[in-house]
Amino acid sequence: MKRLIPAGLLLAITAAHAAEGMWMPQQLPQIAKQLKSAGLKLDPSRLNQLTEFPMGAVVSLGGCTASFVSPQGLVVTNHHCAYGSIQYNSTPQRDLLKNGFLAADFKDELPAAPGSRIFVTEEVKDVTAQVLDAKTAALSGKARVDAIEAKEKALVAACEQDKAYRCRVAGFYGGLQYQLIKQMQIRDVRLVHAPGDMVGRFGGDSDNWIWPRHTGDYSFYRAYVGPDGKPADFSPNNKPYQPKHHLKLASTPLNEGDFVMVTGYPGRTQRHRLPQEVDFAFSFSQPTGIQNMLTQLDLIKQETSGRREAEIALAGSVAGLGNASKNMQGQMASYAGSDILARKRKAFEDLKNWVNSDPARRAKYGADLAAVESLLAERQTLARTESSLRAYSPRLLGTARGLYQNAQQRLLPDAQRKPGYQERDALRLRQGLESQDRRYDAQTDIRLASHFYAKYLAQPAEQLSQPLLKAMGLKAGMDEAAVKARLLELQAATQLSDKASRLAWLDRSVADFAASKDAYIAAAVALYEEDERIEKRDKEMEGRIDQAYANTMAALMAFKASKGEALYPDANGTLRVSYGHVQGRKPGTDGNDWLAFTTLRGITAKHTGTGDFDAPEVQRKAIEARQFDKYAVKSLDSVPVNFLATLDTTGGNSGSPVLNSRAELVGLLFDGTLDAVISNWDFNTQMTRSICMDARYMLWQMKVVDKADRLLKEMNAL
Repeated sequence: MKRLIPAGLLLAITAAHAAEGMWMPQQLPQIAKQLKSAGLKLDPSRLNQLTEFPMGAVVSLGGCTASFVSPQGLVVTNHHCAYGSIQYNSTPQRDLLKNGFLAADFKDELPAAPGSRIFVTEEVKDVTAQVLDAKTAALSGKARVDAIEAKEKALVAACEQDKAYRCRVAGFYGGLQYQLIKQMQIRDVRLVHAPGDMVGRFGGDSDNWIWPRHTGDYSFYRAYVGPDGKPADFSPNNKPYQPKHHLKLASTPLNEGDFVMVTGYPGRTQRHRLPQEVDFAFSFSQPTGIQNMLTQLDLIKQETSGRREAEIALAGSVAGLGNASKNMQGQMASYAGSDILARKRKAFEDLKNWVNSDPARRAKYGADLAAVESLLAERQTLARTESSLRAYSPRLLGTARGLYQNAQQRLLPDAQRKPGYQERDALRLRQGLESQDRRYDAQTDIRLASHFYAKYLAQPAEQLSQPLLKAMGLKAGMDEAAVKARLLELQAATQLSDKASRLAWLDRSVADFAASKDAYIAAAVALYEEDERIEKRDKEMEGRIDQAYANTMAALMAFKASKGEALYPDANGTLRVSYGHVQGRKPGTDGNDWLAFTTLRGITAKHTGTGDFDAPEVQRKAIEARQFDKYAVKSLDSVPVNFLATLDTTGGNSGSPVLNSRAELVGLLFDGTLDAVISNWDFNTQMTRSICMDARYMLWQMKVVDKADRLLKEMNAL
């Protein structure tokens, strides 16, 4: 049975909260008046036309956002979004991470890291009726999960009859609604230009989530297709993709107070989570996660010190761990002493009282509201017990498990295989195995696994997984030195660290795995039955929770509608639009007023010549000589570098184009402020600011410092 969003839920948010909301494109007609009032000069109805300008120029990288900026498939995104490809192409002898990269011509553009994709969204269709028909909606537990998964796979298979496309089914409002998203999948992605590390990452972790900022967080890819114009694997014969639409650079200066919007693919927000989930997140899962990540960072630093090849290999891991841990720390700091949990609890009590005050509502929603809390408690108990086991395990063990799962799934018809192991996933699986050499360091991996396994083995014996201990040759109470000795034995008895050996296992049978003497392959075979048991257990729990959760969200939507309030869905990696204005903050968290723009002066002021603040000499000389070219702003007496805006964004929005009132490119979204990252859980209109790189700084760096005239001409920016 299809569940529709009541019309009242799509009403515009009030002017006082104009910055809040990551809106689905199909919702935008409902907020057209607010968009126009805020300053949008473009017809708002154009924003929900995914294949037209400007939405047709915005693409996903599968974790970040990007946009076409030329008729020849040139794509701009954040430097940190292209970091994996920069790292993959770096060696100690050709250190692109440190020095940057600029292709002199098309033939010099480098293949991006294996598995890199550019996804161009072409269609979004509501498929709730197909996924949640009456029969499926009545199921519970694992049967419900399996039925929904089967429906999703059938929809995806039909959508992907044309192999040029990648499709997926996305759930909204806790599994209350579903959409089928169809995207053209461009597989030949090439690195075109990246500034040096201390431009693209200036300030490093020290300035991460901090204002004022002076970071040139941009890089360029290019999309290539086959001679026939269709997506193809890398080939010297491929040609640049010609998008139907691309963004143009702003024709008028950007000033404080100006309207701006972002279109992109925000990852996850948790604003509709129940109070029990909020309490668990901030009392256990996030503190535990922070500690684990900080420990990993410390151990990686110790093990890679003085080994540049290892530092390059793990650069992406370090950047990701640093970013995530600091984000969580910012959330924890904002949560401490706040009334967030109290407000969440009151809101949930209000919902339950509203439901129970009417017999019809109580009959429709009451049982699931009561059940959802006990089900969540059951899942949280398991999470506490198993958290240290899931903190870290040897990389090659994970590789072996994935390979054996692939062999098992190949015994089944494609439609019955698990997601991730169907024919549509074969290329991505292979490319992941190919790229592992460039992102793996055995010494560091063993140190990390030894530390976390020793911590796990210190738990009471009855809490330990006996199948894991047997498969890995571990014992309760083993200290880190003993664990390390055992892992070194396993490392010496496996060939999975060799790329050719890894790839060969993609085509081997279950019988081949069972007969193997490779240490990690044997461990994966021994663990398979236990892995399957845990997966079934988790699916059973997930299905019971999802059924109760979806109906709880339906109750919340109806409750909000009864008060005339909107309820946009939490971000889930699908295309969204947010809008706001260029605006500073008075005062900032440091006690000073935060101005809307930073300038080149801040780079030289912060420069120390070491660590996170080592600006390139050629850049500093250009700043000191006031070589501002045409990018200077008179009122700033410099070139603007970064700016603040009242935009509602989160992870995944990285690389999103920041557009002005005419949908012209004025910058790239790349960060938020540390005290406002709590907005993933609880939006604060006074504090929330997004940090954006000003396009004028990017153009200045490209022209004056890096001499990227070829690209500037291509973007019509000279």
